[in-house]
Amino acid sequence: MKSIRGARPRNIVVILTDDHRYDAMGFLKPQDFGATPTLDRLAAEGVHFRNAFVTTALCSPSRASILTGLYAHQHRVIDNNHASLDGLTFFPEYLQAAGYDTGYFGKWHMGNVGDAPQPGFDRWVSFVGQGHYLPQADGLNVDGQKVPQKGYITDELTDYALDWLDGRSKDKPWLMYVSHKAVHSEFIPAERHKGRYANETFRYPETMAAEGPNAQGRPRWVHDQRNSWHGVDFPYHSDLDIGDYYKAYMETLLAVDEGIARVMDALEARGELDDTLILYLGDNGFAFGEHGLIDKRTAYEESMRIPMLMRCPAMFKGGTKVEQVVANIDVAPTLLAAAGLEAPASIEGKNFLPLARGETIPWREHLLYEYYWERNFPQTPTVHALREDRYKFIRFHGLWDLDELYDLTADPLESRNLLAEPGHEKLAQAMGAKMFAELERTGGMQIPLRPDTLGRNFFRDADGPAGAPFPESFIVKG
Repeated sequence: MKSIRGARPRNIVVILTDDHRYDAMGFLKPQDFGATPTLDRLAAEGVHFRNAFVTTALCSPSRASILTGLYAHQHRVIDNNHASLDGLTFFPEYLQAAGYDTGYFGKWHMGNVGDAPQPGFDRWVSFVGQGHYLPQADGLNVDGQKVPQKGYITDELTDYALDWLDGRSKDKPWLMYVSHKAVHSEFIPAERHKGRYANETFRYPETMAAEGPNAQGRPRWVHDQRNSWHGVDFPYHSDLDIGDYYKAYMETLLAVDEGIARVMDALEARGELDDTLILYLGDNGFAFGEHGLIDKRTAYEESMRIPMLMRCPAMFKGGTKVEQVVANIDVAPTLLAAAGLEAPASIEGKNFLPLARGETIPWREHLLYEYYWERNFPQTPTVHALREDRYKFIRFHGLWDLDELYDLTADPLESRNLLAEPGHEKLAQAMGAKMFAELERTGGMQIPLRPDTLGRNFFRDADGPAGAPFPESFIVKG
């Protein structure tokens, strides 16, 4: 691999969380509670990428995009149930070849059965599938050997990572990749954090209502999903309260924040804190009632938008805000650049280090989003979307229903679907043409299929809302 002339390889820490939505950080104040002092510190002393997104809002596809720099239709990890395909190259393999020590600690989750060490990592600590928050007798795979999980998973992964860091030579660069289970549902906070927000008040989202001014032109399938596994009227086939659920979510995040502080303290003790590149991000967002939904998968902002923070005072100024749209496919080429390496031409993402330094460079004018229907979660259809700075076009495959078009400047809540009213057809057609051109360019014009897996969460509550009527624009009166 070609080196970047004059670049000095940096030590790199990647901290990846699960289902952490873009605004669930204390300094953004989405609610009147929810402390994240270490994440707030990263933003104050580093770079906050205010418009960071994933190209697929689902754990395994997103994580594969982070590791490869490729769209899901390119790497073909399209669901949470199947392992990654042979022939993929993960960016840590390039770091290894360049002399880096590499360690992976946490959730891999490409397939629900395997936890064996993966290419690109010298040290390996992981678990099967989603793993468990609480101790398990046979819970971890450490360098190919099964060992008990002895403590709360967020703390234990941090312990393993810091133990590995303590053995690193200062004469050789390293990558520490901490991939947390948190904050995946079902949310279980550390014992020390349980009940921290029990008496706080949750503000329900404006778009949670089934009808009214914040639900204009909503597609039928979104209405129908309310009474499903991923809807507010039958969430996880239960009667859980979305507000209580969010409180447990933010309590679960507290251990992650404390773990990041421990990593930063260890780096400072080694004299390496300000010279180490720390990248924090989520693998996708999470809806807490927006559009009547929970979970992710959709192309709404709450689903596809993520937190992304980066700190390295030796490389860029603290308190920097980047407005350009960056994505999970950009992580691999960016970290390769931090290691002094040029990304292979096969990688689809782009290096965003110049943006962090405040440089003006050519950058993407739109972002492609994709999600492929899963048989075990049939509530959400195959989705393709194109997001520009102002407009977002969302297309559904295999449905007799409305597509969606939103003016994100005038309507950041995505509460008024412009395709439910006349006058916006040409804009939708133009954005659709751009979307298909991007799919054509990147080899995404065929929908990838994988074999069915067991289990289907397709029930509806008999006492819940009935199916939605057809859109008014579909009805011919004559």
